[in-house]
Amino acid sequence: MRLDGHAAIWWVRRDLRLADNPALRSAIDDGEAVLPLFVLDPALMASAGQARRAWLIAALHILDRDLRDIGGQGLSVMGGDPAAVVPRLAKAHNAQRVHITADFSPYGRSRDARVAQALGAADIELSRTGSPYAVAPGTLTTGSGRPFQMFSAFHRAWLAHGVHEPAPAIRASEVQWLLADDQVRLDDPDEDLLPLAGEMPSRKAWQTWLSGASNGLADYDKLHDFPGADATSHLSIALRWGHLHPRTVLHDLARIRSTSAAALARQIAWRDFFADVLFHRPEAVREPIRHEFNKMPTDDPAQVETVAQRLKAWQQGRTGYPLVDAGMRQLLAQGWMHNRVRMVVASFLTKDLHIGWWHGANWFMEHLRDGDIAQNQLNWQWVAGCGTDAAPYFRIFNPTGQSEKFDADGSYIRRYVPELADVPIEHVHTPWTAPDGVPKGYPEPIVVHAVERKEALDRYAVVRGR
Repeated sequence: MRLDGHAAIWWVRRDLRLADNPALRSAIDDGEAVLPLFVLDPALMASAGQARRAWLIAALHILDRDLRDIGGQGLSVMGGDPAAVVPRLAKAHNAQRVHITADFSPYGRSRDARVAQALGAADIELSRTGSPYAVAPGTLTTGSGRPFQMFSAFHRAWLAHGVHEPAPAIRASEVQWLLADDQVRLDDPDEDLLPLAGEMPSRKAWQTWLSGASNGLADYDKLHDFPGADATSHLSIALRWGHLHPRTVLHDLARIRSTSAAALARQIAWRDFFADVLFHRPEAVREPIRHEFNKMPTDDPAQVETVAQRLKAWQQGRTGYPLVDAGMRQLLAQGWMHNRVRMVVASFLTKDLHIGWWHGANWFMEHLRDGDIAQNQLNWQWVAGCGTDAAPYFRIFNPTGQSEKFDADGSYIRRYVPELADVPIEHVHTPWTAPDGVPKGYPEPIVVHAVERKEALDRYAVVRGR
């Protein structure tokens, strides 16, 4: 369907929702009709792990359904290089502007620059409105105008800056929707994901958790570090795909005066901080923030067979350390892992196995549904000691101590490591100490933590020049 007048293109990327969406609002205010567009970019699809691809396909099916439910014709899904697809569609529908939520990732910025140039050649504007963050990267700077290097200072500026109110809701009657003629057919979705992905399930889950009497927001401050309690918000997937905007989350939290509400808001600030760091330091996708860590000796799985075997044991959750193995198995089963456990498994790979952080970051991006390049790479660097923390390398997580402290009853371990289901509590964190040894089918520890901790500190001496 085409108009005699001009349309506006709403090019969807990481904002798979209708509510609180400034770019969609801008498109509605701009054109006589709006064409919602998603481009299956071969570069992004090739780099996305199976977990993210499956979630994306389900979420696109749901957004298409949501658009039809409000009287639209659905979501136009096209395939190909966005620099070719978007201008072609804009010219075909006489669009004067293509409306997007700004993308601050290294690839997103370069892609959008190419699309803007191609559109500009046809006198069409690429209009950026809003961002996937509460405070967009590049907004906050120090008193001298430089990017923040430390979270604590960034957080103070972030709190002082404040956050906009959610964008006005759209009304079905104010929109005339369009649909492209030459769409590609989406793969069939994973039926198990359809009740979970998308705006409405995310909003319902958030509101349920927010008001929950048990293991919801009220318990977040005291229980969020305990994986067995499952007391985290599980917002990371919804925020990664834009089913919810962090502005919506902060708006809801602002009505609640509690330490738990402040603690969760602080996590949103961490998300903004890492996006800001990567905005200013795009090389941090592959290079350490602290360049001196390029001298850190690491073991290469491609060169040494025993190192490759240890990496595989870590990937499959067969290290012999129960909390590490539970976390890695949760990742494989659910495409998600509890945040406390993410830190433990990352420390184990980098400081017990001495394998470079990028191997772990790549594995996470392959298997996480909430895989986000800024959060993933910079959290890995933070644990590995080469990121934004001032003196982090001495933070070496003891996998047994973490297990005993944060999964004292072993409930998380037993949930994901069935071989340990019947091990008495006094041995569930250290099954190798049981009278009969480790249960059948479960491995002995692949390394001795005390030995590898010393080795990690010895290697760090090279970085420090000692």
